[in-house]
Amino acid sequence: MSIRRLPSELVNRIAAGEVVERPASALKELVENALDADATTVRIRLINGGLELVEVADDGCGMVPDEMRLALERHATSKLPDDVLDRVTSFGFRGEALPSIASVSRFTLQSRVRGGDGWQIQIDHGSLVGEGPASIPPGTSVRIDALFDKIPARRKFLRSPRAEYAACLDAVRRLAMARSDVAFQLEHDGRRILSLQPTTPPQRIAELLSAELDRNGIGIDCERNGMGLTGVVSLPTFNRGMADQQYLFVNARPVKDRLLVGALRGAYRDLIARDRHPIAALFLSVPLEEVDVNVHPAKTEVRFRDPTAVRGLIVGGIRAALDEASQKSAKREQAAAPVLWTTSVSYDEQRDRVPETWAPPPALGESRLQEARALFDHAPAARAEPAVAEVPKHPLGVARGQVSATYIVAEAEDGLVIVDQHAAHERLVLERMRAAREGGAIPRQPLLMPEVVDLDEPDCDRLEAAMPDLEALGLEIERFGPTAILVRSTPAALGKTDVRDLLSDLAAELAELGSAFSLQEKLDHVAATIACHGSVRAGRVLSVAEMNALLREMEVTPRSGQCNHGRPTWVKLGHAEMEKLFGRR
Repeated sequence: MSIRRLPSELVNRIAAGEVVERPASALKELVENALDADATTVRIRLINGGLELVEVADDGCGMVPDEMRLALERHATSKLPDDVLDRVTSFGFRGEALPSIASVSRFTLQSRVRGGDGWQIQIDHGSLVGEGPASIPPGTSVRIDALFDKIPARRKFLRSPRAEYAACLDAVRRLAMARSDVAFQLEHDGRRILSLQPTTPPQRIAELLSAELDRNGIGIDCERNGMGLTGVVSLPTFNRGMADQQYLFVNARPVKDRLLVGALRGAYRDLIARDRHPIAALFLSVPLEEVDVNVHPAKTEVRFRDPTAVRGLIVGGIRAALDEASQKSAKREQAAAPVLWTTSVSYDEQRDRVPETWAPPPALGESRLQEARALFDHAPAARAEPAVAEVPKHPLGVARGQVSATYIVAEAEDGLVIVDQHAAHERLVLERMRAAREGGAIPRQPLLMPEVVDLDEPDCDRLEAAMPDLEALGLEIERFGPTAILVRSTPAALGKTDVRDLLSDLAAELAELGSAFSLQEKLDHVAATIACHGSVRAGRVLSVAEMNALLREMEVTPRSGQCNHGRPTWVKLGHAEMEKLFGRR
């Protein structure tokens, strides 16, 4: 078969496959063009999730008719004035997506420069239908109807209108967050979804992300090696089951980059459960020569000249901010149960409401009364600290008692504090081990008689390979045959522990970590597993002195607001919230 040039219509359709995957892809390209045209207001209209209509109108600089025709040709752009490809500051190359979109839809382009006349061009799936004058305000308007209608093979791969609408909304949110100085309006099926006025980046983030992020978020602002990182991240205990509220930007460009997502995840290691995800909006500024934005047709991925430095900035900056707020725990809205108020009604009304089968309870006999009085003749079985007139000024208060041998109840100046004793002590043990490791050595407790633990051979192999790392954490072991490990000493912080369960869990942890994690990350994960075994278990009865000692240590320990798995270690019920619960407010 001889080599031939493909028809321009087919070339455009192939290009459309790279740039236009769904309505959200087309919408993203059009909004980026509007922003690059210096628009101050972008208006978006969708019908049926964008499957029937995508329309974007802006008040930007506009185009004259000749520029409009040129913008519909492939590889025509206004964004490379000096042909330097690696110093692009715009979102994309104006016009590169328009011919692709026009080849797979009914496409209408209208534009007008200030002081000039409006013009429009209509294209039906790559074929010019007509052009002529148009009455529009200054700016540009693009209308896309019937996307992929003449390409059934592409149309059938589109998802439901609801799913396509969700993708469009996500695209608009990312671009609106990137440009907080621009007003955005989004309408879907006749309903106004977004109406955002120009504002500051923090205010725009608050408008587009969770309303609770202002109480449960931490500001990020750091700089290193000519790179800067700003934005907001959530407390580890304020998380989601999906990573759908993580917005990452490089030089104000929204991206979905594996390196950045991995760095964000790494910053939360041992602070959040593996199946939970933080909320984040992070803005990374990098010198133009240090980043390549042309590695993906849709410009959603980037490549850094020094990825290690970028990861270090993100992990270090977020970690430092989390450490500063390490004693904080998420404050979620408490849904107080409503008080069931009743109104006075007459006896006749009450009688009418009572079912015929109802009968009044029998009178309380004398024997029953004596049993009831006996309940008050003895002190309650629960232990509690006697209340004092003045509560000492401690952030987590003073212990008043223990519930279910699991939760410590403390009284603080501003409310009631409930602490999960196992989760809290687990974090304290881990931080003690970290501090000891950084200080040079972790105190260890030699076993009076070394203990032999039988395991599967692969588990023994993993533990043997990790022996130097485990010894640095205070766990001294050696291989004792093909399927056995000899334990000589354990970290002193663990106290008395079941070494069989400990080694079994460590082997499972090492199997899951594999080779993708750095040595430091592996050490942190292994230390967290060891700390879990050495913490105060739920079900253990504590004295009041032990409870108060735990509270005081939490107040001075980094990251004590959450356990090693990302769960909160304590919650606080403020005075106002308690008053709501009892109908006082």
